[in-house]
Amino acid sequence: MAPSERLALAVNRVPFLRPLEKFRVMALCPETDRFANLCRGDIEQILQRRFDDPGVPAQWYLEAAEKDRKGLTRGRFQCTFYWSRGYPPQLREIYDPPLLLYHRGELPDWSKPLVAIVGTRHPTGQAREIAYALAFELAGLGLTTVSGLARGIDAEAHRGSSDAGGQSVAVLGNGVDILFPGSSAEVGRRLLAAGGVLLSEYPPGDPPLARNFPARNRIISGLARTTVVVQAPLRSGALITADYALEQGRELVVHRVGLAGERGAGSRRLAEQGAAVIADAADILGDWGWVQRGADRKQLAARMCGCENTGKQLARAMEEELAGRIVCRSGRVFERSKDGK
Repeated sequence: MAPSERLALAVNRVPFLRPLEKFRVMALCPETDRFANLCRGDIEQILQRRFDDPGVPAQWYLEAAEKDRKGLTRGRFQCTFYWSRGYPPQLREIYDPPLLLYHRGELPDWSKPLVAIVGTRHPTGQAREIAYALAFELAGLGLTTVSGLARGIDAEAHRGSSDAGGQSVAVLGNGVDILFPGSSAEVGRRLLAAGGVLLSEYPPGDPPLARNFPARNRIISGLARTTVVVQAPLRSGALITADYALEQGRELVVHRVGLAGERGAGSRRLAEQGAAVIADAADILGDWGWVQRGADRKQLAARMCGCENTGKQLARAMEEELAGRIVCRSGRVFERSKDGK
């Protein structure tokens, strides 16, 4: 392991450092020996702020990093660093990217757009069904869903994607060796079995502390091209994710099903502030530059072929679909725009 990677593992374990401060400490102390000799006062002087957390000697973090390294070599989990090829390029665009990401499972193709589906932990039955259905439909279109594995909307989104055979990314507020909450443990296992991935900036063994989850939300929105708030009350963590999405220049939409009642008060506020209201995956694809053709496969084939032979029509339509020029889903036909979005 390169010294810089060992140093990154150590710096990432310092609990009182903000994301950007971790990069600064690494830049000013590029060698592990220099970092090992730091005390809290040195770090305070480097960053020009005082810390309430007393921390521990820097050498302790290096020893913990060595344990993390052994976990990596034994294959218990993996890690991708900010400068690594496998690091999500869209996270390099945000203001405070994570220094590194631990993960269990298969990383998706980061060049393809992802959709974040978030919402309350206590949704209505209809909102729960919509979260599942939306993720299921997106997976059928070959799109990856991102959420936080929390109970409620998050869990339903992961479950819908997995049931459709799609890939799902769960961003955690704890170490990737912990499936939290317990009610979502089975969802996490199914996610991994379906080819998804558990992702976290927190080291293995880190517990799910309350302070971790707001920061976790910036990664969820940062990974996604579009964030969908299915249903959120006024005091919902999903609204934090929505704020991050706007700050990061990502698309933010709300689902129409989640607008009613107290549990939809936060969603209504987002809509009043300008967030688009969607009904299904078709609305998301339309915003991306996909054009919906209001026809089924037979109607599309008839327009393309101009002939009366249904067999030839369907064969031509299937060729277009296999070539990736169109997508047929739930009786709807989509084609990619000319700019390739």
